[in-house]
Amino acid sequence: MAVVVVMPKQGQSVESCIITEILKKKGDAVKKGDILFTYETDKASFEEESPADGVVLECLYNDGDEVLVLENMMVIGQPGEEYVALIGGNAPAAPKAEMSENITANNETQRGSSITETVTIRSVEGLETGSNISPRARILASREAVNITQIEGTGPKGRIIERDIRKVLENQPKLTPLARKIAAESGLQPQGTGSGLAGTAKSTDLLSSLTNETYGLDYNDKKISNMRKIIAKSMHVSLQNSAQLTHHLGADARRILELRKQVKSAMEAGKIATNITLNDMVCFAVIKALKKFPNVNSHFLGDTMRLFNKIHLALAVDTDRGLMVPVVRNADDLSISGLANQFKEIANACRKGSINPELLSAEAATFTVSNLGNYGVEMFTPVINLPQTAILGVNTIVPRPKDLGDGVYAFVPYIGLSLTYDHRALDGGEATRFVKQIAVEIENLELDVF
Repeated sequence: MAVVVVMPKQGQSVESCIITEILKKKGDAVKKGDILFTYETDKASFEEESPADGVVLECLYNDGDEVLVLENMMVIGQPGEEYVALIGGNAPAAPKAEMSENITANNETQRGSSITETVTIRSVEGLETGSNISPRARILASREAVNITQIEGTGPKGRIIERDIRKVLENQPKLTPLARKIAAESGLQPQGTGSGLAGTAKSTDLLSSLTNETYGLDYNDKKISNMRKIIAKSMHVSLQNSAQLTHHLGADARRILELRKQVKSAMEAGKIATNITLNDMVCFAVIKALKKFPNVNSHFLGDTMRLFNKIHLALAVDTDRGLMVPVVRNADDLSISGLANQFKEIANACRKGSINPELLSAEAATFTVSNLGNYGVEMFTPVINLPQTAILGVNTIVPRPKDLGDGVYAFVPYIGLSLTYDHRALDGGEATRFVKQIAVEIENLELDVF
């Protein structure tokens, strides 16, 4: 019996997914467990397996399509098996019958008039009002950016009809949306097979004839990923809908640098198994500070502040697909070793694309840490993940002069801390005291692993 494969729902907040690649096309034989297609949510990638042996009887979407969750995607069954009733209105539409050569010009005009009301005719070369071309052919030529000046019509009195346009389309490569737009506006046509997927002509293929042969194009248009769109939208919304201010402060890093040396020595001696990094220590200090400043461990909800009893700490992770911010829930219940292990686990899951989407939601975290110290960044302004009220940016360690007492000054290592907070939720004094408390916790940190 035929089986319908739907787009899975990955997490309560996911409403749609983007298909990255269809691996099994219509007519392909599949075994149970074979990968049918890959797809991505806002920040994670997944693979969908075949639920049964059989043949792909129907594939309803293509690469790059956005599909609502639980929407019909494919039908798996036996060759010749009836399946239309299973997918209902999602069955592919039957192709329109080709126009007969005997249709008169008047009939063509009457039939085409209803279509022209909803179709905008673009400026394609040869589509002047008085051209000897039927309305249907004109609409198709405009939509597909076909230059009709070199087409010999086969309709009455040499009129160009729809069939003539379709014949041209059969003998030229498909155009990407951008290439089609350029062709419509400039009259350029693809020459031979395009450089895109399956020979599709891209904008660069059309423009190649206009560029300097020595230097070629000095730019490349790259479509941004769905994940990049989501990040861009959330960052813009954050800055547009909150009153963000950043305080910068340094903490004496001699204590955590000494602890880091002790961790390395203990690992080499086999006394501890967990590699505790400087970032783990800073996050551990942040948790201690949040316990003393519960107003910062909160969400700003307009008319109310939601204060959390537990600390759900998010950590920004750089991946090949972009920045991800997974959360460690109940981080205040963890030891420094437990926190370090949790950070490593979620970071690896992000880089593999196997992270639970629910852990990437800004609502799942109560506070976020973003560390750019490894890149040598000395100061930056992190953007809050709304509805959280604050985010801490951790900078690199730099030497700074310090009064050691009795008139003695020396250069000591300082780690930079940049706290961005929502001024609607927190006053400047409270934010300053909080980031200062983080510095105090860093300078007096104690670990229980030795």
